[in-house]
Amino acid sequence: MIVIALLGNAFLRIAGGASGVLVGLYLADLANQGHPIGAALVGVLGAVSFGAELLAAVPMGMLSDAFAPRVLMTGGAILGAVATQIFGMTGWVSIFFLSRALEGFSAAAGAPPLLAHITEITENNPSLRARAMSYFELSLLAGLALGGVFGAQLWRIYRTTAFATVATLYLFSASLLFMGAKGSSGYGREEALSGFRRALNQPSLRRLAPVWLCVNSIVGLWLGPTLPFLLVQKSRSGQFLAGIYAQQPERVGLLLLGYSLVFGVGVSAWSFILPRMATLRALRITITAMFAVCLGLFALNHSTDASSSVRWLIGIVTGLCIMVESGFTPAALTLLAGAIGVRAGRGAAMGIYSVLLSIGAIFGSLLAATLGRWFAIDGLIYGTLAMAGVALPLLSLLSPAEVALARE
Repeated sequence: MIVIALLGNAFLRIAGGASGVLVGLYLADLANQGHPIGAALVGVLGAVSFGAELLAAVPMGMLSDAFAPRVLMTGGAILGAVATQIFGMTGWVSIFFLSRALEGFSAAAGAPPLLAHITEITENNPSLRARAMSYFELSLLAGLALGGVFGAQLWRIYRTTAFATVATLYLFSASLLFMGAKGSSGYGREEALSGFRRALNQPSLRRLAPVWLCVNSIVGLWLGPTLPFLLVQKSRSGQFLAGIYAQQPERVGLLLLGYSLVFGVGVSAWSFILPRMATLRALRITITAMFAVCLGLFALNHSTDASSSVRWLIGIVTGLCIMVESGFTPAALTLLAGAIGVRAGRGAAMGIYSVLLSIGAIFGSLLAATLGRWFAIDGLIYGTLAMAGVALPLLSLLSPAEVALARE
């Protein structure tokens, strides 16, 4: 059943990615028809969605402790269908804001309850838990890799009717989540509140939090809008990657797809390695690999005079290092799931994880905007080195005994 739930989450993320692309294309089409819509409105609507998800993550996690996670996950997917459908039915700005806020709530109702459910059903099986957390990361990558491509093609074929198609995908996801989360249970309002307090007092969660923020800042550095902008903007910096797609901006999507495939292969490999490796060691290895990735990217970014074969060699080695670093999130989630031993409080803890993810990604995106302006692609590499340099010593605050206890 856990496989069905993870497939449901994958389709939920694909639908979310497709919806985000459709929003941009639809608003651009309205602007081309003379409607008073600009880039500022598009940016604010994106912030509304992320802000709603950030605000709702912990409450949704607590609700999954009080009630069955199955109810929250299924309801969240249905809410996403409604939000997507109403966006394409009108040109009213107020409806745009309502739709994006509802979609943010939908996303928040997905991840924390699902992670709490995975934690519960793998309570006595650490190996299955490690694999499940890796597959959860793969389901997120599915949305990143396929959502944008799916949404763009739907718009090309169906135009505004594409919103209904994505809404149908949300409903399909809801059916999978409903079937896959069978047997999940809640513990009542009082237990949920006390569980939230216990989750906040968990030493492992508090000590992992700053490391998590640093790593998610790296995610924001590279997966925010700054990188595509730098890749397609004409540049005189002399850096090989800056402006590399200025004449072919459509290739940015293929680059993102390629990155997702490399990262996904790495996560798949870690799903077999994590059950056989100490979690703290896995975390150290993955963060150390981030330094190697930075070195490879820096070499590639300054390979203007190098031959194509040298660039391919650098790219392959860097790709292998990306596969190694991909194990951080499943390893950290495995640690976090084991640390929250109390039955009520798991959803709250996973909600806190979602909040840290969002805050880190927002900070990383802002950092990318600053460093990218000053140093182009090199700026993103410098930011990554800084965040990894902070995260590695912070990891020493987690004691091996504490981590070992969390795995039991």
